[in-house]
Amino acid sequence: MRKIQFYLLVTFLAYFPLSGFVRETFAQNKLNLTQMGLIGKVDERYQSFNVEMCEVIGGDFWIPYELIDSVRKHSNKKGIDALKWKIEPINLAQQKLRNLAAALGPTYVRVSGTWANAVYFQDNDEAKLASPPAGFKNILTRQQWKGVVDFCKAVDGKLVSSFPISDGMRDKDGNWTPTQIKSILDYTRSIGGEIAAAELFNEPSHASHGDAPKGYNGARFAKDFAAFSAFAAEAAPKMKIIGPGSTGEGILPSGLDLSVDELLSATPKPTFEVFTYHYYGTVSRRCMGGQKPENALSAEWLSRTEKGLEFYQNARDKYVPNAPIWLTETAEAACGGNPWAATYLDSFRYLEQLGRLAKKGVQVVMHNTLTRSEYALLDHDTHNPRPNYWAALLWSRLMGTQVYEAGSIAPGVDIFAHNLKNKSNGRAILILNTNETEASLIIPANANQYLMTADELMTKKVKLNGKELMLTPKDEVPVLVGKKVKAGVVKLPAHSILFLTFEKF
Repeated sequence: MRKIQFYLLVTFLAYFPLSGFVRETFAQNKLNLTQMGLIGKVDERYQSFNVEMCEVIGGDFWIPYELIDSVRKHSNKKGIDALKWKIEPINLAQQKLRNLAAALGPTYVRVSGTWANAVYFQDNDEAKLASPPAGFKNILTRQQWKGVVDFCKAVDGKLVSSFPISDGMRDKDGNWTPTQIKSILDYTRSIGGEIAAAELFNEPSHASHGDAPKGYNGARFAKDFAAFSAFAAEAAPKMKIIGPGSTGEGILPSGLDLSVDELLSATPKPTFEVFTYHYYGTVSRRCMGGQKPENALSAEWLSRTEKGLEFYQNARDKYVPNAPIWLTETAEAACGGNPWAATYLDSFRYLEQLGRLAKKGVQVVMHNTLTRSEYALLDHDTHNPRPNYWAALLWSRLMGTQVYEAGSIAPGVDIFAHNLKNKSNGRAILILNTNETEASLIIPANANQYLMTADELMTKKVKLNGKELMLTPKDEVPVLVGKKVKAGVVKLPAHSILFLTFEKF
């Protein structure tokens, strides 16, 4: 009977060929693994994260949305400062936190942020000073910094940082001096640590908001950078000098003090081993941002990260041609993220950003933050994983460093291809269906399926192959088990994220 049906189908197609539209649809929905050309390679620590200096030493950070009204009611602060509250130093020795961070390894761990720009390193084991010396705003103790170094060792993280730039770093003539940096580097080495890479200071594009001296300009930056790089070449020759770490241009220009052109066109010309930038597609509702959750799956929003890259990629090409490019700080929105940054809805942006930037040649993407505010991978009170953590974990476990051109499937269905992690001949395919309807594709070989779904978009509970993802009773990361699927048609439910791994094809 089947032979007769097959014969009739062949006869029908011979006399009535498929229309161009149908042929095109079949071609688009078929995964052609052998035709995916290699287009680049990313760092093995491509997916990385930030732990803010503010978290390490304690200080003012973004108030959770549910507490904003009550905290502001009893505060005398004005403007953006009224949206922040005092947080206690993070316990980087907590085993649960280390378990979760280690599961994402290997990574870079960037400890920086605005609070790093005016921090005084207290280079002794005495009680913490009651107040910082003149020209500084806060204090970093040896114990706190040792906690950072020990954390990096425990989670297979290479430490990335930046240094103070405030008035306390200067001599009587206003010249930048390296005394504080020498103390940090010497102590780091004494406890068996290493700073793998460093920016001069955090976000020079917003110098006046980052404790730089009054009237700071491009000429001052060039002079400071020359002194910094000369010192680092002698004191820490293995530490990569990265920068400038600017942000906002091409996307969020408001509040900008110094354009990247002003920073990099002065003499002596700053040069970097790695060109870095920061990206936020918008500011959060907390800071009167306009992004709405109903737009969070739009093609415009998901592709905006490429627009942010384009501006700084052009600057890189102009000032530091051929330097690798790193995105050293990014998240759903500036000012701590929108409320939905902590939900499944943002997992599409998170993975789209990783996939799109890998294809565009970015070598490292550092998410802000690991565990503070709405945009964090982990809840800031319990350290329980949020949906973006599970998305990050799947990327870490499956996506290798080789990047392939995957083509397209259908509108609203985006596809990214890498080698299967640690297997250059295998493939890991990421497919995101942002549509409200089911989609499908044809796969050419047997595969393992890792299907991430949720009962609703704005939820913190997600499922892998239909089973809710959660930690083990001992706060350990569970084993991620794929579901075997055979060659042929694979369904993509509405609003789903699908990883497929192929060891043979």
